Amino acid sequence: MPTYIVMSKWTSQGLQNVKQSADRLSAGRKAFESAGVKLKDFYMVTGQHDMFVVVEAPDDVTLAKAVLSLAAQGNLTTQTCRAFTEDEYRQIIGAVR
Repeated sequence: MPTYIVMSKWTSQGLQNVKQSADRLSAGRKAFESAGVKLKDFYMVTGQHDMFVVVEAPDDVTLAKAVLSLAAQGNLTTQTCRAFTEDEYRQIIGAVR
């Protein structure tokens, strides 16, 4: 199943209610599961973003629906990228001519 990294930042609304953030993470994990997306890892980070989430989804459309549903609540903004595992990386590099 494809892996994705979702980089997110709290919005003003999300920061106003930051104490409920852990509960929102739990609810988000359940919502992702219901949408067919597995939340593998969560990290609060320093720098340009506030949180990184590593997820698996069967396809881009399923992931997009889940992330948009989460972001539509107004507590965070997101950027998402496809992440390739080491095995996938080796296959890609091996196919370069």
